[in-house]
Parts: sequence; structure tokens; C-alpha cells
Amino acid sequence: MMPCSRISSQPRRYGSVVRMSGPSLARRFRDLGSGARFLARALGSRYSPLLAQLVVTRRCNLSCGYCNEYDDHSPPVPLATLVARVDRLASLKAAAITLTGGEPLLHPHLDRLIAAGRGHGMIVTLITNGFRLSPRWIERLNAAGLQAMQISIDNLEPDDVSMKSLAAVEGKLALLAQHARFNVNVNSVLGVSGARTEDVVVIAKTAARYGFQHSVGVLHDHAGMLKPLSGPQLSAYATVTKISPSLVHRLNYRLFQRNLMHGRPNEWKCRAGARYLYVCEDGLVHWCSQQRGYPGIPLLEYTRDDIRREFNTRKSCSPTCTLSCVHQMSLFDRYRGAQRIADPTAARAAASDQIVV
Repeated sequence: MMPCSRISSQPRRYGSVVRMSGPSLARRFRDLGSGARFLARALGSRYSPLLAQLVVTRRCNLSCGYCNEYDDHSPPVPLATLVARVDRLASLKAAAITLTGGEPLLHPHLDRLIAAGRGHGMIVTLITNGFRLSPRWIERLNAAGLQAMQISIDNLEPDDVSMKSLAAVEGKLALLAQHARFNVNVNSVLGVSGARTEDVVVIAKTAARYGFQHSVGVLHDHAGMLKPLSGPQLSAYATVTKISPSLVHRLNYRLFQRNLMHGRPNEWKCRAGARYLYVCEDGLVHWCSQQRGYPGIPLLEYTRDDIRREFNTRKSCSPTCTLSCVHQMSLFDRYRGAQRIADPTAARAAASDQIVV
């Protein structure tokens, strides 16, 4: 999933690899401006999207057993089409966009799309498996103004469940440490395989050795719902969060992940469709990657009225949702805006069940 904002202290060092590059002073000031706009929209308005995840291609160069967000044949979305979507998000006053897939580095003009988003003053981040990274690609991302990258690594060696292994991409981490002028976060999913639980600790230490942050996601099922963690997995989670401490990570743990990891639901107001938008390759707005199909309105036709409606709509899937970015984008409205509109997808599901019977 997508990289969400992280307020982090420096990761503990494990070894002697030192990042050779980083954001310039001018870029740091520009990033501060983007961050200030994000906070202003988070606190000053209820009906401005804080984060939109934009699918640039459904195709992926890998085939991981637990992933349901890819295919092996779809072409990249045309650049002009994507730029129009970014322009529309800017007109809706979206604060940040995350480019995702599939595998976004399969899009030949990804850097031009990043530049378009940065031209609107939005925070622009990227989720990738890292396999296609090269010095040339990293320089293109630098020049475009990319602010953060999340690279997904789940195990030490590839298996049928996840091909995103440290063995395959540690060389890419070295390239990022040498060339990247944007922030890098390594994300691992806990619960993928009980036999690979300790792999997450090694990955976190490796990320810290390169000067990168590390975060942990909780495995969800095909609908984004929780899968409780085992005792060893809970222990690994505690170890990893000490290696790479983060204020946002701690807050997310206390408000959401602690319950989920023990198989307990959460009580919260999900603002998907309003504060968080998932825009698929067809340009339709969905609540999230795991609840595709509603509202299903083309982004170019999405209005402030749509945002207001979804802000005030209850989501019956929210108690057991594991999607951290939706959690985090909904935090700012935790104590405001009662949701009085019933979940329309629940009514549709009930009607469908009656038809089947």
C-alpha cells in the first residue's frame, strides 16, 4: 500500500552504510510548503481530499500470491489522461497523491506525471516493488521532484506468497542510498507467512543500515479485513518498531493496529471517498483498493457534493479494516462530522443475497 505521512526519529543504525545524497535545502523548503498546505487542509476543511491513490497501470512485473491489485497485461494509462486526473485532483484541493499500480515504474512517463503533481504544489509519493530501479530512473524521479518512495519487501528469499524479497532488491536499496534525493521507506507485511516472521526483523535492520525508515503493515484478506497475528508475529512487530521508531506509527498502533493484531474491531469514522480517494486505472473513484465498485464515479465528474456525501457516510467494513493510509487520513476528523448516511453497499449486498436466495 501507499506511503502515508510519517513523523519519524532516525532509525537505529545496523552497520556502516551512509546515504550519499538527500534533499537539497531548496527542496526541503518546498517540501515544508507542501506539508504546511497538507496540515492547513486537514485542519481547516472537512471536504478537501488529503490523499488520493492514483493507479497508473494495473500491470505488474511480479505475481505475489497475496496481492489482488494487479494483472500481467494491462497497458499504462496514457499520460495525457493521467495528467487530466491530477489536474482534477488539484481542483478538488487534494493535498497529496500516491502513484501506484500494479507496478508504477512500468509506466514510461511516470516522472512527467510526478512533475505535473508537484507543479500543483501537491505532495507526490510512489509505491514500488523496486525491481526496475536504476541510477537513470532514480535521477529522473529526483528531477521530477518526487518527495517519498515506499519500497515493498516482505521476505529474505522469494516464495509463492511474495516475490518481493530482500535478496532481489538489496542492490536497489544501495542505489537509492547513493542517488535518491527523496525520502525512502521500506514497508513489510506481517502475516504473509508464519515461517518468514523473523525475516521482517532482518529487513528492518537492513533498511536502517542504509539510512531508511521501515514500516509494517498487517496482512488483510481479499476484502481488506483483518487477519490476527500470532505470538511470534506480535513479538516481531514490537522489535521492528523499536528499530525504526515513528510517532505516526505509534499513534496508528494505539488507535488501530493494536486491536487488529489481536483480532478485535475498531470503532472509528472512515472518511474514504472524501479525505482518501482511490482512483483506478479507468479513472473511477472507489472507497479503497479493497472495496472497489463504490461510488464508482469518474474522477473528472467527482464534485464537492460527492466528497461531502462520502464524508458523512458510514462504512460497514471499517471496524475490521487494516488499510493504514485510510486510517491516517481519517484521523483529523475523528471527533467531528457524525456519519448519518447509511452504508449503501450494505443495502446492495443484502438485496443481492435476497435475489440469490
